[in-house]
Amino acid sequence: MFNLMVLASRPSDWTHDQFIEWWRGEHADVTYPLPGLLRWQHTEIVEGFDEKSSGWDGLSVLSFASREALEAALRSPEWAAAVEHVGAMRGRRMIWYGDEKTMVPLTAPTP
Repeated sequence: MFNLMVLASRPSDWTHDQFIEWWRGEHADVTYPLPGLLRWQHTEIVEGFDEKSSGWDGLSVLSFASREALEAALRSPEWAAAVEHVGAMRGRRMIWYGDEKTMVPLTAPTP
């Protein structure tokens, strides 16, 4: 699995809840059509551990089968539409991509 990770914070004139609603709603609708998108996990950040990790609102991890699949998605008109949509939002973000390795597999919760 090859992931695109996006850490983002809201514009100064938005509330945290407003930003999360936008990201998981209006912006998600533009993002879902990305070609090759296998999984999208979004984490709402509720609290930072220290000053350096404060000020962020959410983290998205978009998963693709390979680096080539991700790069194809980044060249697509659907990606261009998603980037254009974010441009109107005015928050700040940091973006990385890399190869995923599962260190502890997902297990069913114990009753």
